[in-house]
Amino acid sequence: MDTASHTASPAAASPASAPRSHSHSHPAVDPNAAPVSLTIDGIEVTVPSGTTILAAAEKAGVRIPTLCHHADLAPAGVCRVCVVEVEGSRALQASCAYPITQPIKVNTTTKAVRKARRHIIDLMLANHYGDCYTCARNGNCELQALAKEYGVDGLKFGHTTEAKYEIDRSSGTIVRDMNKCVLCRRCVRTCNELQEVGCLTLDGRGAESKISTFADKALASVICISCGQCINRCPTGALSELDQTDEVWALLDDPAKHVVIQTAPAPRAAMGECFGLEPGTPVTFEMNSALRRIGFDGVFDTNFTADLTIIEEGTELILRLYKALVKKDPAIMLPMFTSCSPGWVKYIEHFNPDMLAHLSTAKSPQQMFGALIKTYYAEKKGIDPADIAVVSLMPCTAKKYECNRPEMVSSGFKDVDYALTTRELAKMVKEAGIDLPKLPKSDFDPPFGSATGSGVIFGATGGVMEAAIRTVIELVTGKTVENFYDHADIVPLRGFEGARMAELTIGEVGEVPAILKHLVPDWNWLKGATLKVGVAHGTANARKVLDDIKAGGPFSQCHFIEFMACPGGCLGGGGQPIPTDAEIRAARAKAIYAEDRGAPVRKSHENAAVLQLYTEFLLGGPGGHEAHQLLHTHYTPRGKFIA
Repeated sequence: MDTASHTASPAAASPASAPRSHSHSHPAVDPNAAPVSLTIDGIEVTVPSGTTILAAAEKAGVRIPTLCHHADLAPAGVCRVCVVEVEGSRALQASCAYPITQPIKVNTTTKAVRKARRHIIDLMLANHYGDCYTCARNGNCELQALAKEYGVDGLKFGHTTEAKYEIDRSSGTIVRDMNKCVLCRRCVRTCNELQEVGCLTLDGRGAESKISTFADKALASVICISCGQCINRCPTGALSELDQTDEVWALLDDPAKHVVIQTAPAPRAAMGECFGLEPGTPVTFEMNSALRRIGFDGVFDTNFTADLTIIEEGTELILRLYKALVKKDPAIMLPMFTSCSPGWVKYIEHFNPDMLAHLSTAKSPQQMFGALIKTYYAEKKGIDPADIAVVSLMPCTAKKYECNRPEMVSSGFKDVDYALTTRELAKMVKEAGIDLPKLPKSDFDPPFGSATGSGVIFGATGGVMEAAIRTVIELVTGKTVENFYDHADIVPLRGFEGARMAELTIGEVGEVPAILKHLVPDWNWLKGATLKVGVAHGTANARKVLDDIKAGGPFSQCHFIEFMACPGGCLGGGGQPIPTDAEIRAARAKAIYAEDRGAPVRKSHENAAVLQLYTEFLLGGPGGHEAHQLLHTHYTPRGKFIA
């Protein structure tokens, strides 16, 4: 650990090699390029050279329909729905991929343009098999919306009446129905560009083209991290999460079952979108009321175990630092990586199994919660854990995979029975005839309704690290975090850059708190030291950070790094409402930080219910025997083997 002199507050570092966020709404344009003037439907607009017609039209307030285009992805010009007339060009041009380098005149509503767009939509519908009424995307399908917009009232080229492909439900998380695919390649570009996993590809040519996996194998047999980002960008119902709402309804209808639900912070900032509210409109307490009306016996806050995660993970970090710096143990791996994102965990298991020792052994808040419900809660309530069912509301399709991992049975039972996405729970609320925004507000149930602002910000990229630093500062220095950061807001850890770093010099130390006395004798070994931390979101950025560490770059000097599989963190998870883009994710983040700012308690180590848990149940304290039994896990080096 660097002990050079630094200021007391951290400085955000932006090393030259630091990855950046993916935002490809338009091709990279040189801001210093000479401006170009053009006319779009008679409207004059000036843009930097290299700007696409689509981007220029947006600036001019002219709407051009798109299908293969997505703000998070690089332009592809595949579907041609966005064609326009460029005066002087022999053919119609795809506006999303046409860079403007000289003055031009563009027409977007001519007869030729309207006819071409309608023709393209008709051709797509001819190859599109399935019943809109039973499709998961009915009412939220971009192809359906385009057909309505362009007055498609018949099937000009016929309609496929028999399924060509078998539906792939093998992964247990993501369902692929290629009969509904329109070959826009958004999923391929998401998997390859945004996430750099490379699970999906375009196979075949011409009429035989299809989106496929390696050797056309089932999704469970290839390297998929279950992040669900492909679902969030698919314009149709070709990709969806494995719907488990019927299974949860069956539990709720069973009088012999005591069914509880835990809700993560990110869905609460997004659920309203499924009911017509603006992105970032919080519905936390209305949702609690809806869950009780649906029939859940207990409505709990996952933020409780987010606070618990901070204490367990923070304890593990302190122990690693102590063993590495004081005990000189060469087996200790630094930097330590967070482990609460199951997509990220599966990613490193596949792509960097040699670095698994860097992962914290702490389970995610979802899994910690399930283990406590079927032990601590069952004991307090006098209920046989075999009669308890734990459901979780998560922003993430990979949570379905996580709760089915064979090691997640430390309670003696499956810790979490079902993980529902935000979209699935919205469906259940609507099925129950509930108008969510109009419900009265109600709080969470004890004993897991007590949480802090630190637990809330887990939902945004950088939030886990910010929560951890708030606690570490206070436990080590004996001073409040507000002495270092205004209002306890650690701004250098916030934002949507692909990866970022921050430093904190520990100028002075205090007494070791009683809860940690069993771990270290004092903090003198940290006095004057500089703690270096990092944050990365999206697995494409995770790959760059891991490569940087292996090359001995700036991130190799970190002591602790937060990784999230999804762009923006959990608020951009694969189970969140569709559509998604940078603006929507920013609005959700704003809601999360506002809830944190308004919380009466904002630091994990001040959660009185968590401290009581250690007094009553986890008697060995943070990192103790009982905690390791229930709250920690191990990982599987999967590598790139294809089954």
